Amino acid sequence: MTSLSSISDIAPEVQNGDLREIDKLDKQLQHYFQAKFLVQPALTRLLVSFQANKTRPIYRWYKYKEAFSASLVELLLQKYELSQGKILDPFAGSGTALFAATDLGFDANGIELLPIGQQIIETKNILDIEFTSDDLERLKTWLKFQIWKQFEQEFCLPEFRITKGAYSIENRRLIEQYLGALSQENERVREVLLFALLCVLESVSYTRKDGQYLRWDHRSGRGQGKKLFNKGEILDFDYAITRKIEEIINDLEPSTHQVELFPVKRSQGEIQLYKGSCLKLLPTLPDAVYDAVITSPPYCNRYDYTRTYALELALLNISEKRLIDLRQEMLSCTVENRSKDLLTINPNWNLAVEVANSQTLLQSILSYLDDQKLQGVLNNNGIPRMVRGYFYEMACVIQECSRVLKPGALLFMVNDNVRYSGVSISVDMILSDFAEKLGFIVENILVLPGNKGNSSQQMGNHGRDPLRKCVYVWKKQ
Repeated sequence: MTSLSSISDIAPEVQNGDLREIDKLDKQLQHYFQAKFLVQPALTRLLVSFQANKTRPIYRWYKYKEAFSASLVELLLQKYELSQGKILDPFAGSGTALFAATDLGFDANGIELLPIGQQIIETKNILDIEFTSDDLERLKTWLKFQIWKQFEQEFCLPEFRITKGAYSIENRRLIEQYLGALSQENERVREVLLFALLCVLESVSYTRKDGQYLRWDHRSGRGQGKKLFNKGEILDFDYAITRKIEEIINDLEPSTHQVELFPVKRSQGEIQLYKGSCLKLLPTLPDAVYDAVITSPPYCNRYDYTRTYALELALLNISEKRLIDLRQEMLSCTVENRSKDLLTINPNWNLAVEVANSQTLLQSILSYLDDQKLQGVLNNNGIPRMVRGYFYEMACVIQECSRVLKPGALLFMVNDNVRYSGVSISVDMILSDFAEKLGFIVENILVLPGNKGNSSQQMGNHGRDPLRKCVYVWKKQ
């Protein structure tokens, strides 16, 4: 067993009564769960992130940086001997869990709020079950003749205030020609061509995704001072889009084979996608129908996905108002999230709310963060509200997952611990404590052998004090 990060690692000058109390409660919970922690050498950071998808056909098309890998899904299903049934991912993202599970013969349901994730899942589903040989030949024609260059009428590129000026004049013009040309194709080809465009937007823009916001290259002309950076090469649109279409075609060719975990070929499962907030959609699902949940919720790390995916959301014609609404509908993970009235959403969540209310480590952390806000020492006053919202909403999600799982079914969750204002928040143990009170048995908390580095906003005071990254394994009672 490797040593587990403790708040006692914090520099002595920031230790005070509140932090010592949090440390004591954290250690008590650590002692309680000690036998459940299991360091897994097979769980590399590549496996629990998008990185392991980069070399896999189909999964590599769109770099959804918050995703885990298909290999992780395969490993977990094999390790815990799950070979059939129906799985659920309430935070489906780009659909990795759904597609990896259906490739192994499972049926899969996913819930996804962001239109970019929905678009990726729907397009891959079209390619799986609807795309014809004639459609593939049409893609090859686009690749060979660069059809968009022959289209004179340009489409007006949608944008938000925060994405204005994201492209060079030439790249913007070519994107607009491309959009005009793809509108002439049948629905299946049109969706795949639009998807290919979504895959290359960042690479042909002056921007880079950076968790909490879009970073802007100094060549953009935006006056953001020290936030401007040198992105390096910005690809020409023609080069980027032809390479992406070629990659998609190559992966779709019958000669392309993926390495499969199971040697016995299974029939393909079916995917059903529910569009919207899991807090609103989970309560509509029937009781005890799923054999497993495989998911990774947004982390409690201040990331605002409506900003990082702003180029894609703009292209998908999301309005400014809808963008703001999406930000508020997300699980609380960014400082701009307002408090949600959970019992108005679902009066049956009294138990989840009470479980969160009675979790002493969580309440001690929230009290400490509220005090830090009153002292004016937080770098953002929205942090206490975000952390509180995150845990209360996750308690409700856990209650719903317990309800929809069959007895004995497993829940797998990838998540990170976080640190704010000197306090290390053991997300893994707090959520596992919730789970035990909401119908689960904690089977394991699988720990990555290499702990995660510190967050950027904490680096100055706490250097590289490690934080655990884990995969939780809970069994429905």
